[in-house]
Amino acid sequence: MIRWIKRTAVLGAAVLLQLYGAAAYYAWQLPDNYYVQTGSQLEVDTALHISAVPTAHTVQAAAASARTAETTSLRLFGVIPVKEVEVQEIDTPMLVPCGEPFGIKLRMDGAMVVGMERVDTPEGRRCPAQEAGIQTGDLIRSVDGQVIDSNQALQDAIADSDGVPVTVTLERGEETCTVTLTPAYAAADNRYEAGIWVRDSSAGIGTITFYEPETGSFGGLGHPICDADTGDILPFGSGEAAAVTISQVVKGVSGSPGMLQGSFSDETSLGELICNNRCGVFGTLYHNPSAEDAVPMALKQEIETGPAQILCTVSGDTPKAYDVMLEEIDYSGTDSTRNMTVCVTDPELLEITGGIVQGMSGSPILQNGRLVGAVTHVFVDDPTRGYGIFCENMVRYGLSGS
Repeated sequence: MIRWIKRTAVLGAAVLLQLYGAAAYYAWQLPDNYYVQTGSQLEVDTALHISAVPTAHTVQAAAASARTAETTSLRLFGVIPVKEVEVQEIDTPMLVPCGEPFGIKLRMDGAMVVGMERVDTPEGRRCPAQEAGIQTGDLIRSVDGQVIDSNQALQDAIADSDGVPVTVTLERGEETCTVTLTPAYAAADNRYEAGIWVRDSSAGIGTITFYEPETGSFGGLGHPICDADTGDILPFGSGEAAAVTISQVVKGVSGSPGMLQGSFSDETSLGELICNNRCGVFGTLYHNPSAEDAVPMALKQEIETGPAQILCTVSGDTPKAYDVMLEEIDYSGTDSTRNMTVCVTDPELLEITGGIVQGMSGSPILQNGRLVGAVTHVFVDDPTRGYGIFCENMVRYGLSGS
């Protein structure tokens, strides 16, 4: 009898240890916050049953308005605590999945420093910007109180200084700094210079992910537009969306990502850009670009591994649906742009592009009649695979402007 009790105790302890191990795994894997459709309860789809038990109420601002949020306890088999999460009710938006290419014309709110060089002066070579403490990635906003909105404006302000020290106001990350710069006389150019290379605008091609009929808002790209030299997100000043026609595809192969090549096909603007952030490019369009019907946005807990489709344009300006497989899903949301692993399985798309190529970023992903998210990145060593972002993240951080 005693031996049987000991064996039972050991077995029970082993089972309990495994259950708590599973709880720890889910605590790491599952996100800290959820959206649910208004009037619905949170349901977590996991291999082992997890119950959601509301424990408290708070109020916070949601994407559209102030909503009541619940602190909910996730419990394995309704007993073993996993973690506490925040659950917020929303009215799931109806969005038109697009897939049309669009041209991005973005103007910065200042001039971003992307490089420095020494200026040849009669006294020798020197770099005034470096001497002043200016760094690559800084955003120059004004010189002696004169607003800088372009590369030319900066050149003119420095040239007009006649070598007298000027006060430069710049942004570095979240901080605003003021430095004193003494321009150098460049004999070869016969003017005063600061010894810096700057960028004031950017242009490129991406894909429109969704259009919201009620507001005319749209989201695209699924990741930020970053500076090619610094890797930083380009600070947004203003911009517009332009019509684009895809004329050629450079097929992707292992080690060399392909790309869509096209041209701005119409000088008439499609709409205005209002935001460039970590989850994409957002703005308003003057008309609905797609013939597709609006579908519900999928909440992240509704997305599952398995078959899906993407809409993308690889010729002209008309999108087409292609088969893909969602191989992995990171519900924890630790990276807001790389939430899913997407594998292209459609033979036609593989023949044309080799998989995912540059320019396809923003291509909407559809599953079970819902808009799941968008393609964002390609794996350099395997162009048939790449990452995708949850549509929920694009709406949360894009349309809300947060």
